[in-house]
This record gives sequence, structure tokens and C-alpha cells, in this order.
Amino acid sequence: MLTKPMYEILPVSYMAIGATSLLMLDQGYAIALAIVMFTLGAKIYNMRSQNRRTDPLRKRKSGTLPSSVYDAVPFVYLLLATLIFKLFPSGIGLVIGIVLMTYSLYILVRRSSNRRHSSHSSQEYPNL
Repeated sequence: MLTKPMYEILPVSYMAIGATSLLMLDQGYAIALAIVMFTLGAKIYNMRSQNRRTDPLRKRKSGTLPSSVYDAVPFVYLLLATLIFKLFPSGIGLVIGIVLMTYSLYILVRRSSNRRHSSHSSQEYPNL
């Protein structure tokens, strides 16, 4: 069994390993596996995030994108930023990569405001 801090950092670790591998490795199969690792980390992060939503269903806005696409947008931006860093490491590629990465992190921070892990006791007794 993993400790809570180790368990909480796993999805981010998977994405970081995938992004680092993508930047450092040049073999085709290694790049494919790095993208798979990043994607699985993003999927696990999204599953946990959806499970921890605290905003009521009636207050959620329905958008034009399907929820699976909406949930994946910041991670697609992160992956695109990583690919841009790999393919265009200087000049305008660097600027575009930084902008994409910053915007994706902004989206994730905004979404985290309605996602808090809570124990069963605090759900039963909201004043605790």
C-alpha cells in the first residue's frame, strides 16, 4: 500500500516521465511510449479530479464540447507544448510552447478550485 503523498503524486509523475522521455529520446517506439505514459497520467488525473468535484450538479454549466474532450484540453495543450519544445527548441517555438504550457496550467488551477478531496466524516458532518 502506498502512502497518501506518494499516491497523490503518481499521475503527475507519469505525465512528467512521459514529457521528459518525449523531450530526451529520439527513437520512434520510445516517443510512442512516452506519449502513452503522458496520456495515461492525464487520464488518471482526470478520473481522480472528477471523483473529487464538490460543486453541485445543478450549478455546472453545460458547454459545447463533450466532457471527455473538455477534460482533456489542458493536457492536450501540455502535450502540444512539449512537442513544440522538441521540434522547435528556439525562437518562436519556445515562445509558443511557454504560452501553451502557461495556459494549460492556468486551466488546471482554475478547475482545481472545485475539486477537493474529502473524507466520509466531513461529508456526513459538514461543520467538521
